[in-house]
Amino acid sequence: MVVYIDIIFLFNLLVDGALLWTTAWSRRIKVRFWRLAAAAGIGASYAVLLFFPPLTFLYTMAIKFLLSLIMLLVAFGFSGMQHFIRNLGAFYVINFIAAGGVLAVTYFWQSSSELVSGILMSRDVKVTAPLLVLSIPFSIWVYRQVVEGLKRKQEISAFMAQVVVHIDEFASSCTGLIDTGNQLYDPLTKTPVMVMEAGQWVEQIPEAWMQKIRRSEVDQLVSAIGTEPFIWQDRLRLVPYRGVNRNTQFMLAIKPDRVVITTEGKQVEASKVLIGLDGGRLSSDNAYQAIIHPSLLQL
Repeated sequence: MVVYIDIIFLFNLLVDGALLWTTAWSRRIKVRFWRLAAAAGIGASYAVLLFFPPLTFLYTMAIKFLLSLIMLLVAFGFSGMQHFIRNLGAFYVINFIAAGGVLAVTYFWQSSSELVSGILMSRDVKVTAPLLVLSIPFSIWVYRQVVEGLKRKQEISAFMAQVVVHIDEFASSCTGLIDTGNQLYDPLTKTPVMVMEAGQWVEQIPEAWMQKIRRSEVDQLVSAIGTEPFIWQDRLRLVPYRGVNRNTQFMLAIKPDRVVITTEGKQVEASKVLIGLDGGRLSSDNAYQAIIHPSLLQL
């Protein structure tokens, strides 16, 4: 078997560089190119040692772990133990994800005879190299998508609050998002409007009205007021607002007795507020069902 050490070195240099760069990206570390290249070079040099039998004693778990510490120190430096441990954790998580991607792609690549015999990786470099080239970028892309999704959820969770709307003896509870960009007011009374999914009120609002709300035909409900059995008709309001196309539209709103908002252990109660009913979903993952007007938290 012919082994081209220079190709193995360059291949491992690229792989280690990609893993270190992904670690820097996930930890938001500004890394210099020469440090990244030097750390990747150390890892690539270690891979080449496998082909020198007198040095195979270096392939132990302790030495591999020590090498990863050296690579991280060279790439990112040392600015505190806690910072370094987080870099180490991110580096190993990314390595495990990349390795899992390689195994997943190899599983679909291998033949039935290889699957039965339990072979997970082909010993042919011509097959392994394309697998790595395909699977590592895909694994890193999946990792980035997951991390970005988690970061977005963490950022949004900081603006979440528990909302309870009280009308007579009825109470509707849901999770709300505090939106500083929400500046919707009733133009006549200057009352702030908190938008809420109409689905939270499906048992109280007549079905014919719910269909018009979902079809954004709220202006047609004016003629229906008094013809449908609805105990809160005297609480209804039509609030004009600018739609996405900049045209004036109307939102059906209900005047509650009070709204209780709980966030970070702090409880705020507001009585001057309208609940605007939205016919769709405010959050694609159903993380929240209401958009809280920021002025309600300043009471």
